[in-house]
Amino acid sequence: MSALTGRYEILLSGSGGQGIILSGIVLAEAGIAEGRKVVQTASYGPESRGGASRSQVILSREEIDYPGVISPNFVFVLTQLAADKYAHTVSPQGFVLADSSWVEAVPQNLPAPIIALRLSEEAASRFGMALFANVIGLGFFIERSGVLRAESVTEALARRVPKHYREANLEAFTFGRELAKQQSGQ
Repeated sequence: MSALTGRYEILLSGSGGQGIILSGIVLAEAGIAEGRKVVQTASYGPESRGGASRSQVILSREEIDYPGVISPNFVFVLTQLAADKYAHTVSPQGFVLADSSWVEAVPQNLPAPIIALRLSEEAASRFGMALFANVIGLGFFIERSGVLRAESVTEALARRVPKHYREANLEAFTFGRELAKQQSGQ
């Protein structure tokens, strides 16, 4: 795992109801808990479920002079529309994580690696609801990037999710970390 140096940009995108906004808030709160400078923004369509949804997070050890994500180090896409729109924005030093349960045409010729995993199917199979795909993705991202401590993220997650879903979310996060370890051969 690597310590955060400089500015680290994250772009999460999917559709309403997939937990994109929650994921951004959790990452931002974990960053704040670690003493980072943080900007978190969210945008979504007028529909509460099914419309486009995006969350951007910037983590930095220094003051953040521009609050927009320009060249994200991590792009997480949970729909085909999100993949088509945002995967190509990834920094050459970053990576893209795509939920291939919904992203059927994985973008090619990106400036950085793309990892396609059937997150929604795994979530539905293991936890009874595809809803946990975002948290599996968070776990994968944290384990692979090392940008934040897993403990900071689990604490923020436990504070943010409804009590009756807390245990499943924490298990989904751990499962995502295990997927990243398996994928990297650890």
